[in-house]
Amino acid sequence: MKFGMQTGCLVLLALAGAGCDAKIEDGPEPSGCLCTGWKDHPENPLIEPPKPESIIADPTVLLPEKAPDRKWHLFAHSLLGIHHYQSIDGVHWDRVTAGPPLFAGARPYLYPEGGMFYLFYESFQSLTLDRSSLQIRTSSNLTDWSTPTTVLEPSLNWEIGFQSTNGNPFIMKTGTEYWLYYSANGVLQSDTGFSEPKYIGRAMASSPEGPFEKHPAPILEPRSDDPYRNQAAGSIKVFDEKWRGRWLAFSNGIFHDAEGHSRSAIGILSSDDGLAWGKVCDRPVVGPEGDGWKSAFVYAFDVRRVGNQLWMYYNARDGWREGTERIGLATLNIPRDLSKADSCSFK
Repeated sequence: MKFGMQTGCLVLLALAGAGCDAKIEDGPEPSGCLCTGWKDHPENPLIEPPKPESIIADPTVLLPEKAPDRKWHLFAHSLLGIHHYQSIDGVHWDRVTAGPPLFAGARPYLYPEGGMFYLFYESFQSLTLDRSSLQIRTSSNLTDWSTPTTVLEPSLNWEIGFQSTNGNPFIMKTGTEYWLYYSANGVLQSDTGFSEPKYIGRAMASSPEGPFEKHPAPILEPRSDDPYRNQAAGSIKVFDEKWRGRWLAFSNGIFHDAEGHSRSAIGILSSDDGLAWGKVCDRPVVGPEGDGWKSAFVYAFDVRRVGNQLWMYYNARDGWREGTERIGLATLNIPRDLSKADSCSFK
């Protein structure tokens, strides 16, 4: 099924107040290849930075069926802070309020549960960006937010270095436990002049607000023998459906290419326990290409199922030391039962 037809169906469902994962009839169920077939939306990039800024990044998306107003919602950050967008179709987005951001912060992740919305984000403690912590705000309506509470701070040896940071949050519930994935420390990239997250860790709690207990060692780190993570681990988000009994995750590693340029691209990993992760695909599934808006980096992301598709919102950069970051969308056809999808790896 073509993308435009499904988008039209979603618009009608949203306007009718129906959840956009409700019985979308879109033809025969695709077999699905996780590693190949991702397609950029023809209207990309979908979201430009708020003027006069040059960055809008790290989108986190709420589907209409989980929102109080039955609309799509997206939170992302600029250099000045976190912004809130809404949409009726997941493609055409408007800022909820013009002017300054909601509050200072970066790399947000929105987690809904029990009629409450938990917005996790990274808060920097200095203008030099050398130290950060993870904070959380809560809301029942996506409009009025609580004062922030710190849920995670750098405390382990590997979290403290060139940068001492806890950032890039992602939280999920499994059984009675909450797993909070986060990035820590940083690696300076000389061609951009800014740092990328070096390690990824995991913490656990019995409540989304903590207190969290950290796993003592990083679960992902840079590897010289990995061509797509030879500089830094970047970030990770675990998908909410298992694939063949294993957790499935998306991760954007940071690497140097054959010409020595720093790059970022999104790949797919899997795990039995949420700690030890291996590659599903031997290459990234969405990465930099061409000479346009995503020519240099493809960064952080959020992935949601919409009918028989995965929708991946991500931000991309068109340069190194100077560049603009925008948000776009890539999609992949998959079966209703994710376990029926093949890796269809490039190997």
